[in-house]
Formats: sequence, C-alpha cells, structure tokens
Amino acid sequence: MTRRTRARTGTAAAVIGAVAALGGLQGSTADAQTVEDVSTPSRTCHGKQPNGSRAGLGAPEENTPLERTLRHVDKLAQGRHSAVFTGLVLDEDEVSVDIYRIPSKPFDTAVCEAAEKGVTLRLHDRDINEKDLHALVDLMSEDMNRWDGTFTMREVGPDGTGYLHVGVDDPDTAEPILRKFLGERNAKYLRVEYAPQAHLL
Repeated sequence: MTRRTRARTGTAAAVIGAVAALGGLQGSTADAQTVEDVSTPSRTCHGKQPNGSRAGLGAPEENTPLERTLRHVDKLAQGRHSAVFTGLVLDEDEVSVDIYRIPSKPFDTAVCEAAEKGVTLRLHDRDINEKDLHALVDLMSEDMNRWDGTFTMREVGPDGTGYLHVGVDDPDTAEPILRKFLGERNAKYLRVEYAPQAHLL
C-alpha cells in the first residue's frame, strides 16, 4: 500500500486493549486504513526545486525528492505555520502529497516553494488544525471505560485529512453516541468505522 498518512505529533492512532499503539514516534508513517472522501484541491503546485538540493545523509529511500520535500513540509508545519496545518497524505506511486490546512496564502506559498521537481502538492481546505484534532483524540481517550456495555472503542486518531477516525466493534451503535458526546460543533469531524479486535503477533 503506497498511500500513507503521516502523524507528526504523538501516535497515528491509539489502539484500545492492545500493547502497542498504531503509528509511532514523531515523523513516522502508518498505512492509511481509510482515505478521505473525494476532495477537490483548492490549489495544485508542481515542484521546481532542483532535485537533491536538500540531500543529506541517510538511507537512499529517505533521500528521494518526495521524502526530502516531505521533510521540509514537516518543518514548516511544525514551525510558524502550525496554527493552520491539519494533516497530509502521500502517494508514493504518484509522487504526490495531499496537504490539508486552514487556507493560508503564506503557508501555501512556502510549501509550494519547498517542492522538488517531479513532486506534486495538492492543497485542500479545512477548518480545523492538527492541534485541535489531537485535543479531540485526548478527550475521547481520557476515559475509555465510559462506553462499556454499549460498544468497544478499539482505535482513535486523526486520519491525516482533517477527520477524527474512530474504530469500534459496532459502528451503528457507536456513531450516534459519539456524535452526542462530541457535540454538534465537533461531530462533523467524526468518522466511525468497524475495527477488528487487535491481537498480539
């Protein structure tokens, strides 16, 4: 699977009832279980930076134009543009990155100027940033026993596209309960899906 979401802060998802969490350390990648609903980018830009202009030490697969562009985008998203960054999804086959952010001309200009030749960036509009999505994750994760007897929550985390992914054993039962819990304002970011029970390998 070559379409991936990137979790830059914390884990990509919290797995309930398992020893290990999905995702990993800051800057790690995890296979996307769900790709967002089809979205039309508000802007598309094609890389113009010379290939290898930011090459450094590391494994060959970490020094491709896509990975170098991605590292630079990460730096921008963690720095002065963190208030507008929501998430991203990369497609290695297409050598492209879909970036989700609160519309910002300075951020858009900075990431487009960061792209190396051969890399395509597609920018999508969202109205929530990564920090606020993680706050919703924390809210849902702080007491995992509150829904005992109604459904089992198995994973929760931002999906990279501006939504809160929640994996449960019974989506039909869980979704209305979770929407009420989050409230009308935040429920629009919720995506509830079936997730199998995690097992140790």
